Amino acid sequence: MASSQFAIVDVSPEMTTIVGCGVVPAGALPEGAAQLRLHLATAPRLSVRATHGPLPAEEGGRFLTLVVQRSALARLFDWSPRACDDADFHLPHDLATIAERIWQEGRSPEVTHTYRLAKSIELLCELVEAIQRGMLMPFHDGGSLSLGDSRRLLAAKQLIDEEWAQKLTLGEIARRCGLNRTKLARGFREVYHCSISQALVDRRLDEARLQLMSTDLPIGVIGYRSGYLNNAAFTRAFGRRFGIAPSDFRNACAAAA
Repeated sequence: MASSQFAIVDVSPEMTTIVGCGVVPAGALPEGAAQLRLHLATAPRLSVRATHGPLPAEEGGRFLTLVVQRSALARLFDWSPRACDDADFHLPHDLATIAERIWQEGRSPEVTHTYRLAKSIELLCELVEAIQRGMLMPFHDGGSLSLGDSRRLLAAKQLIDEEWAQKLTLGEIARRCGLNRTKLARGFREVYHCSISQALVDRRLDEARLQLMSTDLPIGVIGYRSGYLNNAAFTRAFGRRFGIAPSDFRNACAAAA
């Protein structure tokens, strides 16, 4: 494919796939659409843009852009790209492989178009699921972290997300993820802009918020499960995180039901 050319695949009235280099054609960016742009390079990455404006041109690369209506993303996946607007992620090998296959041309234009249409749907589903599950590593180009260490940090984040109720310590997380304590603490702050302990607190409070909404458990029990030995400490932490006391939050949820 010539570098100045684009192949445009109309997947559906709500989704278009653009295979090519440079600036995405303005006509392929309808208002209300988001862009998931895959950079197929030595270090493949995903750029998420919640708006329909053209992304800047980049030299020396191959790109695959999924242009999807935000309303379709909300309807199909209950997901808004605004949650990670302007974010860039390392693209895992399995997702980069799907993109590479879409880039390649088949035996005929008809075969190529049909294949790209089908694989585009698969790629969109896999990308959104990976984002929603927190499986993608924020992209750092030329930073202090190797890709291997970045993946270990992602494992640390997933450990916090999945085992938040356990008594996780910095040393335990470092041991299980294969990083020393210093590199884990420094790298985690560099990537996620918070400490390990703060990430644990936030995850536990997020779960507490969900339990206040969806269960009848006493507030004291929810606070204890979140690591707080008394209601006063839990109320202070919850208020700092969400700007409202746990009891007031539960009452507001009940009133809205």
